[in-house]
Amino acid sequence: MSKQEKRKAALIFAVIALVFMVGAILTGGGSGEEETIQEVMRDAVLHDINKVSLLGMEVNPGLLAGVIVSGIMIVFALICRIFFIPKFTMVPGKFQLVLETAVGLFDNMAKGNSKINGFLGAYIFAAGSYIFTGTLFELFGVQAVTTNGVSISLPAPLSDINGAIMMGCLSYLVIMSGGIAGNGVRGIGKTLKEYSLPISLSFRLFGALLSGALVTELVYYYSSLSYVLPVLVGVLFTLLHALIQAYVLTMLTSLFYGQVSDNTPKPPKEKRHRKNKKTITSTETAEPAEAAAA
Repeated sequence: MSKQEKRKAALIFAVIALVFMVGAILTGGGSGEEETIQEVMRDAVLHDINKVSLLGMEVNPGLLAGVIVSGIMIVFALICRIFFIPKFTMVPGKFQLVLETAVGLFDNMAKGNSKINGFLGAYIFAAGSYIFTGTLFELFGVQAVTTNGVSISLPAPLSDINGAIMMGCLSYLVIMSGGIAGNGVRGIGKTLKEYSLPISLSFRLFGALLSGALVTELVYYYSSLSYVLPVLVGVLFTLLHALIQAYVLTMLTSLFYGQVSDNTPKPPKEKRHRKNKKTITSTETAEPAEAAAA
């Protein structure tokens, strides 16, 4: 394709986009939203208005999104295990290289923070993959019909406070299992000292993902902002949160796991060393005094 043809194609695309934008502004100029912005924000946090049906039960949209994301990940893992992993070679291809890089990243993180790292590497890989995939899930705008007959876009599973709390508590239990594996029953006490850890893990994850969802909802709500800007805001916020939160939770989990599973003996206290130094200095000073008296 020559430069002139590329310019013509770009010009045609720009004209078509401009026509659609003008048409959308002319036809949707009024504020035809059924809910106020306060109701939209409240429902994004509490999910007390729009409920969806799952196996005959009214549940939050985040739970349905979590089930879908979990199903996608399980199917993808089965496809990789059955069709791709048996064909791996010593000289990796593109897909093999991507998969080995992702696995190696979390495996090295586990090995660098704990000596007991077999289960830790598998868990942080699964948790990081779930956070990353679940956060990117909201970009696809999967639609669901609420029990009130309203069509909504399913949110990220962890933007629901219940999902974030369960992820934080599950990570805390994994950390406790590391304490038991490394120190036996004493590991439970070492883990229980960090009683605020599940709360901090849960609300850090929930707050970060919810902030992106609220900003996106706010941009989409007002017609003056709902052109071009949502693409930039939605993609940037989602990608940043997916990468950052997956890294933060897995790193914190591996760090605390390594701390509670560490069974190296503690060094002797400093007070004992100080007493020994005092006795040594007293004997050293006594010997010259005795020699002088003699």
